[in-house]
Amino acid sequence: MSTEPGQTIRSAIARIAASDRLLVALDFDGTLSPLEDEPMDARMLPAARAALDALFAEPETLVALVSGRSLSDLRIIAEHDDESPLLLAGSHGAEFWIPGEGAVTHDDDPADAALRDELRAHAEQATAHIEGVWIEPKRFGFGVHTRRSSPAGATEANRLVDALVAAEAPQWRRRTGHNIIEYAFRHEGKDSAIAELRERTDASAVLFAGDDVTDEDALASLGEGDLGVHVGNRPTAATICVPDIPAMAELLAVIAAERSAARE
Repeated sequence: MSTEPGQTIRSAIARIAASDRLLVALDFDGTLSPLEDEPMDARMLPAARAALDALFAEPETLVALVSGRSLSDLRIIAEHDDESPLLLAGSHGAEFWIPGEGAVTHDDDPADAALRDELRAHAEQATAHIEGVWIEPKRFGFGVHTRRSSPAGATEANRLVDALVAAEAPQWRRRTGHNIIEYAFRHEGKDSAIAELRERTDASAVLFAGDDVTDEDALASLGEGDLGVHVGNRPTAATICVPDIPAMAELLAVIAAERSAARE
C-alpha cells in the first residue's frame, strides 16, 4: 500500500508547524464541537479544548474561531471570557473579538437592521405551521434551521423563505450549511475573515479548518504557504482531510507539539 497520503500530511504538518508566526483559524460547529439539535448546546470537545490550550502555550502562535454564529452567541458556546487569548470572528467575518481590544465591528445602516427584523418576522410567520423549523435571529440576518424537521418540511420551509427573501431583499447573501440556510444583509465571508485576521495578527502562515460548505470560501482563499483542513469526506478545496472532530483535535495537538519541539 502506498504511504504517499500519510507522507503528504506529515509534510504539510511539518511545514505549517515551522512557520515563524502561525495563525490557527478554526470553524466551531462540526470542527471543534459536535453539531447539536439545539445550537446553543454546542460545546468544544475536551480533546479540542486541550489542543487549543497547547497551541496558546506556544510563542508566535495565534488561535481564532471563525464562525457564522453571531459574536455574542459564539462567545457563549466557546465559553469565551474577556481574558481569553482566543480571537473570534463571528457572523462570517462581519464582527470580531480582539484580545485586549474587545468587540470590533463595522458600521451598519439602521435601515438594514429594520429590514432584518421585518424579514425575520415574516419568515417566522411563513414557517410557523411546519414542525421542527426554527428561525434563528442573527445580527446581520437570520438562519432557517431544519435539523428537527422532516425532509419534506425542510424543503417546504426553505422554499417559502427563499421566495420571501427573493421578493423583499434580493440583494442579501444566501449561505447553505448543515440543515440551515442563512440570509444576511452583510456580504463578508470566511475568506474575508481570514484576510482580516491575517492582517491583524501579522501571521506568516495560516491554518484554517472547517467542515461545512460555508468554509470553502476560506479554504479556497489560502495561499501556498498556508494549510487548509477539511473535517469530513466530501469534495473540498482543503489540502488535507481528517475524518472527525477527535482527529482534528489530534492534528492540532501534533502541530503544538512540533512547534514546542522546534524550540528545544
